Amino acid sequence: MTLEEAKAYLRLDGSGEDALLGRMVETATTLCEAFTGTVLVRREFVETVAAERAWQRLAHAPVVAITAVAAVSAGGEAEVLSADAYAIDIDAAGTGWVRLTRAGGAARLRVTARAGLAEVAADIPAPLAQGVVMLAAHLFDRRETPGAPPAAIAALWRPWRRMRLHDAERVT
Repeated sequence: MTLEEAKAYLRLDGSGEDALLGRMVETATTLCEAFTGTVLVRREFVETVAAERAWQRLAHAPVVAITAVAAVSAGGEAEVLSADAYAIDIDAAGTGWVRLTRAGGAARLRVTARAGLAEVAADIPAPLAQGVVMLAAHLFDRRETPGAPPAAIAALWRPWRRMRLHDAERVT
């Protein structure tokens, strides 16, 4: 998952291609997160959801903390809500949920949360990290003539893939 790991995998010495390879690692990480539906390294996100009394699902996962909820008016002004104005939950799968508990004039809710599978890159499960390194190497090696990535990458990532079959309303 790091530039050094990708350089070791490619058996590259020196730093002449570090910037390019670093972008390939970032791209591979982003593609891994998109494929799996899982944020790899914990970081903060701000999401906007409907301001409703029904539970609203956060897009990023696995959520480890929901730190703030603000009401956003139709004009775009935001006001941090008091804790009694909303409810939050993080289920066993790491999906974050938020809903209003009392009526208000908000059009949307701005939710600040932390999500990620591991605190640091070194703690990401080996198959995910290996797939990122392999994809970065594939992108680096084939930067002149792109082609489909090896199927082994998807095989490494597939067990961590989060599937969303529908957005049914959550029942309390």
